[in-house]
Amino acid sequence: MVSADSKALTRRHFLKNTALAAGALTAPLFIPASVLGRNGAVPPSERIVMGGLGIGPRGTSDLGWMLPEADVQFVAVCDAQKSRREAVKKIVDARYSNTDCATYGNMREFLAERTDIDALLIATGDRWHALAATMAMRAGKDVYCEKPSSMTIAEGQAVVETARRYGRVYQTGTQRLSEANFVFAIELAKSGRLGKIHTARAHIAPWDAAEMNHDWLPAQPLPSKDVLDWDEWLGACPWRPYNSAYTSGGWRGHYDFHTSCIGEWGAHTFAQAMAGIDSLDKPAVEYHYVNNPTGDGMVTVFPNGVKMVLHREGVWTGSCGMKFEGPEGWVAVADGYTKPDVSSPALLGDFRKIVGDYIARTQRPMSHMRDYLNCIKTRRLTVANPLVMHRSMTTVHAANICMWLKRDMRFDYQNESFINDAEANRLRSRAMREPWTV
Repeated sequence: MVSADSKALTRRHFLKNTALAAGALTAPLFIPASVLGRNGAVPPSERIVMGGLGIGPRGTSDLGWMLPEADVQFVAVCDAQKSRREAVKKIVDARYSNTDCATYGNMREFLAERTDIDALLIATGDRWHALAATMAMRAGKDVYCEKPSSMTIAEGQAVVETARRYGRVYQTGTQRLSEANFVFAIELAKSGRLGKIHTARAHIAPWDAAEMNHDWLPAQPLPSKDVLDWDEWLGACPWRPYNSAYTSGGWRGHYDFHTSCIGEWGAHTFAQAMAGIDSLDKPAVEYHYVNNPTGDGMVTVFPNGVKMVLHREGVWTGSCGMKFEGPEGWVAVADGYTKPDVSSPALLGDFRKIVGDYIARTQRPMSHMRDYLNCIKTRRLTVANPLVMHRSMTTVHAANICMWLKRDMRFDYQNESFINDAEANRLRSRAMREPWTV
């Protein structure tokens, strides 16, 4: 039996708690300004949660463009090399003044575990680009992938199809498509002020060769798996003994890892040239062999009849140069130019207007990373979208195959095959070591 005093106490306790609860509902809540997006902060609902795969020297530059963006929160990095993932963690933690950046050594575990990540920066070696991009997109991530973004024509096809099937935003790292000097040259070529463009010239790397090394470096003692997961580092490449030169950039020039001197810079410059001649959706259809080790001077021809000539040097100063020539004049630009070179100074008079009109018409910023981030939010195609990557890299791969087989070739871009050349068609793909596949 409950006494009257106990009943009163219970009622008092109930009324007191009810009053406290009511006060809590009516009292103002303290919400940090950063959560509401005040004082220039971006609220969490608008932030893009980012991670990274294989962030080495090139990826560190990309990270330098990404971290200052207010709507980016970089939370984790995955790399087969412990030193690389720890270096990235140090950069990210310093940026956010905490120790929150997580590190992973296995990509499959990383993609499976981090369902909170919206988008990835992929800056591995060339051999991993397409494979990592397709795996990431299948895991629901948008992708910024460094170039050369495919090792074969088949890999490029897989990236295009995966992005389409899974509805992912993809940007390849041909950043000069988002730089004012290069945009001006491209727009000037397209405007007709040079007349109908008959020739484009594209820079290829002035080191290495088109014919690459198929030998292996001598075996060295393999580090512990925690220091380097060698199997993960190799990925789909054929198994070969560990040598420290590979993991410090010495993989370049080796067939299993690289796209030759043509791909090294052609991954940039072919897309740039193709943009200026209105052929971003169509690769070259003729490839004329040159009898030298590098491909210097090779003439390629696009479906619209415009020629693109490959050059190692002599046309410009600086890297990743391009040039457009028409009957009324020419324009050329490369890295390090204050303004493009032109056949007549009068052509530069509308520099600001031409670039400004491009920005207004396309709603593209003069920042490749910002274009990617904007497209994540709007779900529109990036400036260097999967098809742009695939068609320009198809031209890279076909030029390489032309050099390897030492003969002229014709390419059917609609069927994505070489015409009457079974040997060349076999080189459109490479065997991939299990369990890796695109």
